[in-house]
Amino acid sequence: MARRVLLKLSGEVFGGGAIGIDPDVVNGIAAQVAEAVRDGVQVAIVVGGGNFFRGAELSQRGMDRGRADYIGMLGTVMNALALQDFIEKQGVETRVQSAIAMSQVAEPYIPRRAVRHLEKGRVVIFGAGAGMPYFSTDTVSAQRALEIKADVVLMSKNGVDGVYDADPRTTPDARKYDDVTFAESLQRGLKVVDAAAFALCMENKLPMIVFGMEGEGNIARALQGERIGTLVHAGSGANSGTTTGEAP
Repeated sequence: MARRVLLKLSGEVFGGGAIGIDPDVVNGIAAQVAEAVRDGVQVAIVVGGGNFFRGAELSQRGMDRGRADYIGMLGTVMNALALQDFIEKQGVETRVQSAIAMSQVAEPYIPRRAVRHLEKGRVVIFGAGAGMPYFSTDTVSAQRALEIKADVVLMSKNGVDGVYDADPRTTPDARKYDDVTFAESLQRGLKVVDAAAFALCMENKLPMIVFGMEGEGNIARALQGERIGTLVHAGSGANSGTTTGEAP
C-alpha cells in the first residue's frame, strides 16, 4: 500500500521570515514535495497563513476574533495557490481544496474527492483552515489526516528540529526525544503542538512526527519515511508503520 502522509507547513515558512511570499523558498518546498510524489508517496498538505495574518494576534489588537480568523484563512488560500503553482512547475499535478467556497480558484473540501486525487498521484493542498474561527491549522492538520486516512501527520517547525524536554532556544542542555508517547508528553508537560491537534492524534492513535524545516532536503526525507525529528505515538508497536510506508 502506498504511503499516505499529511504535511503541515506554517505560513511563516512561505515568507522566509518576512511578510508575503518568497518564491525561492516556496520553489524549494515544491521541489521536495515533487521528489516524494515521484517516489510513490501520496502527499496532502495543510498550509498556515502567518506570513500574511494571524487571527489570534489581530484579535489582541482589538479586532473581532472571528473576523480576524477569517482574514487569516484567506491568507492560507493565497499560500495554497502559490504552492500549487510551484509544484505544478515541477511536473506534478495538484488540487487545492478550500474550506471556504472559492469556486474560481479552488475545489470545495470533499474528503473522498481528496482521497481519489491522492490515489491518482496528485498533491492535495488544503486551504482556509477548518472554514471556522477558533481552530488552528495544527488542529486542521490532524482532522484532515484522520479523514483522508493518512498513515502519519508531519508537523514541520521553524527553529526547532523535534520535541525537547525544555525550550532548546533558551535551555542549551535541553534533551531531544527521538520518540515519545502521547501519554509521556502529557505527563512531562511537553509543548508539542496545539492541544486540540494533540488530543485528536492521541485519541485516534495517529502517529505524529515533529521535525525542523531547516536542513537540506528535510521535507523530502520526512515525506519518504526517513527517521527525522521526533516521533510521537500511542505506544508499543504504534511506530512500526511510519518508517516502512505501511499503515500503523
